[in-house]
Amino acid sequence: MLKRYQIIDQKIVESDDVQSPILVFSKPDANEKRLLIDDYGIDEHNLNSALDPDEPARFEIEPNHFVVLFKRPQNISGEDILLFKAATSGIFFFGECLIIVRADETNPFEGRPFSKVSTLRDVMLRLIYRSIFHFLEHLKIINLISDEVEQKINKAMENRFLINLFAVQKSLVYYQNAINSNGMLIEKIKHNAAKISFTQEEAELLDDILIENNQCYRQAEVHSNILASLMDARASIVSNNINVLMKTLNIITIAIMVPTFVVSAFSMNVRIPLSPLAHAFWIILGLAGISMVSFLLFWKFRRW
Repeated sequence: MLKRYQIIDQKIVESDDVQSPILVFSKPDANEKRLLIDDYGIDEHNLNSALDPDEPARFEIEPNHFVVLFKRPQNISGEDILLFKAATSGIFFFGECLIIVRADETNPFEGRPFSKVSTLRDVMLRLIYRSIFHFLEHLKIINLISDEVEQKINKAMENRFLINLFAVQKSLVYYQNAINSNGMLIEKIKHNAAKISFTQEEAELLDDILIENNQCYRQAEVHSNILASLMDARASIVSNNINVLMKTLNIITIAIMVPTFVVSAFSMNVRIPLSPLAHAFWIILGLAGISMVSFLLFWKFRRW
């Protein structure tokens, strides 16, 4: 699907004008891919890479344009429960035209970074800037989810909470790789700033983006290290919860077996000393109760 945008009053607005300088291809079909390859001269490999979620971020200079592939958080689907993945977006800059290729149909220009834009290069840099903030937002969500799962693990004995925690840990590994890949991309753009005619202001914005990306990577690294270092402890908590449950069940089982033994002894098919007594039933029942209370007191005294 193709959408066109223009920069009006330092804001990016959707337009129907065929001469609009910003083109966004979301989930391009075969005809749109052929249009990009034949009419704009985009390399087919670069186009397919922009739609491949496993493609690393990179920067390439072509004869009539340059290519920027950057990583961003992928939209969460119902199939990926607690599993956060990274997607790839492609930017193809032709000087007077900026083409963006994405594998989903979300609006790429949402958020505060696009409140004031002036040039197409500014739009390109702010797309990368927005992806960093998007990663930070997801890291906050991951932190909240991990805290909630940890609280459930402390009380529950089900493996599904540990599996959820493993999924969160796996997500952090994906995000670390994606953020690190973006960092290398920004470094390469910075080294080629002169070749692509970056202004001083755009170069300063690029430095700010690099600093933000490094901070984002360190935050993801801290979350990942904490989660990894405590996984064994959380698995031990689940095992301990099971042991506590088994202990409780053993107490109940033994407490029932003791009075059962007393009653069984008096129900044997032999002569019983208490049979002549009128209250023999209640005496035997009382002995069973006394035996159970004695056992529980003994268990508590031994602190088992």
